[in-house]
Amino acid sequence: MQAPDPVPASDLDKPQDAGLPPDAKSSPRADLHDALGWIVLGLAICIASWNMSRLEDQHINPYTIPGLVPGLLGLGMIIVGSILAIRSWERHRHHPAGPAAVADDHAHLRRKRVLLTIILCCGYSIVLIGHGLPFWLASSIYVTGSILTLNRLHPDTSRHPFNLKAIVHALLIGVGSSVVVWLVFERLFLVRLP
Repeated sequence: MQAPDPVPASDLDKPQDAGLPPDAKSSPRADLHDALGWIVLGLAICIASWNMSRLEDQHINPYTIPGLVPGLLGLGMIIVGSILAIRSWERHRHHPAGPAAVADDHAHLRRKRVLLTIILCCGYSIVLIGHGLPFWLASSIYVTGSILTLNRLHPDTSRHPFNLKAIVHALLIGVGSSVVVWLVFERLFLVRLP
């Protein structure tokens, strides 16, 4: 039986995220700051939704109170922020120095992606919603367009192809998520969407 090849010492010193694209690398400290931001935002949303009127005087079904969905979203933000905080703490314990700083061109690419996301969200809320299109169709267009557009700006060039497979994949996600959201709000929460 042959002994396994020893792992080169240079490979032991590499951070765990060395194989990730440069855009995906972030320091544990930056992740912790992001996590704390999400936790604080989630707490603020939970407090605000708790303070909303429950419309008890109108005998409203508890599943349709105005603060329920924002409260659940705030709770989700707290949970996701806590998971990110724990992950960043673990990464800091194993690699105190953290990964190398991200190059300026990747920071520029991230800023472009954030700006594009803001433009897409504004286009969805101002142009698509409330102008005659059914909610599920407007949301399908938004989600599909966002996936296709943001994939073109991803630093991993394997996600750049704009072919039939990519379009069908984005379309399936867009239509599927929009129909699920529409059904949950209309049937479960009894909220009529625009």
